[in-house]
Amino acid sequence: MKNIKIGMAGYGKGGRIYNAPIISSIDGFKISKIMTTDPLNTAAAREDFPDARIVAKIDDITNDPAIDLVVITAPNHLHKKLAKKALTAGKHVVVEKPFTPTVKEAEELIKLANKNNLVLTVNHNRRWDSDFLTVEKLIENKKLGEIVDYESHFDRYRSEVPGGWKEDIKNPGSGILYDLGSHLIDQALVLFGTPTEVFADLRAQRKNAEVPDNFEVLLFYPNLKVSLNGGMLVNLKGPAFAVHGRKGSFLKYGADPQEEMLKNGLKPAGNWGWGMEAQELWGKFNLQEDSGTIESEVGDYRKFYQNVQEVIKGKEELIVKPEQARDVIKIIELAMQSNKEKRRVAFQ
Repeated sequence: MKNIKIGMAGYGKGGRIYNAPIISSIDGFKISKIMTTDPLNTAAAREDFPDARIVAKIDDITNDPAIDLVVITAPNHLHKKLAKKALTAGKHVVVEKPFTPTVKEAEELIKLANKNNLVLTVNHNRRWDSDFLTVEKLIENKKLGEIVDYESHFDRYRSEVPGGWKEDIKNPGSGILYDLGSHLIDQALVLFGTPTEVFADLRAQRKNAEVPDNFEVLLFYPNLKVSLNGGMLVNLKGPAFAVHGRKGSFLKYGADPQEEMLKNGLKPAGNWGWGMEAQELWGKFNLQEDSGTIESEVGDYRKFYQNVQEVIKGKEELIVKPEQARDVIKIIELAMQSNKEKRRVAFQ
């Protein structure tokens, strides 16, 4: 099959750092058009992809019969509008997480994709973090027995509120719960499925913060409690994962190295050691009869886009299904309802 030609809708950090380097590291993809009007992003796009055409409007991508796949990395509140435009034009679509600000918007896009027999998925790339893959394998192997308590953190220290759409209360889909929280929610749903109830505490802790910059989301299952946490004022981090089962516990500090590598301009193609954690970051387990460290699995964000390519070719089933991404948004909506009403909310 010919190269799958891609039009990128947006070239800010999401497009430039987290998507384009991964896409360009996979044979069979070609980034042909990039939509951006920002001068700095335009200059970066021209430097990164000199053969790609820089365009100003989504129509310049969706009206091009040569484009097969549209990758949407524009601000969250534009996801539904741009994805609908692409799907209506007969293009396959990848949406950068989070899917959409609302479940209603997500369901509209899913219905449209199904009607037109098109691939629609969301870049929940943190399924391919080294630490999460390690936890996933640990749970699958039942090394800890039945899991009764699972806690994960995605924390940063950014004491000042930067400008931009992620911090603007006027933009639907802004705030830390949509940004970092969507990763942790997706991971939890992959491991345990949908919960019976949701409880959340959302706060704006930084001076002048308009949107939540700290969250604790609790997901309740019949025999399991899941605690998902994130904050922007965490200057000394605890475990990224704390998993407790009937046979023992597992703690994991540190983080998958891929984000920092991408921020430093590195690409996975030809980069030995991509996604490999340093040994000092390997997690520790403690059982009644045994204890020690567990070597971290190798992370690889390419696997998301490799799967998308194979699905378009008709060779594989989609891993990140849009219905799963919609359920992430449903948890976020229920968390906001719970925070407002100060109670547990049923997942229905």
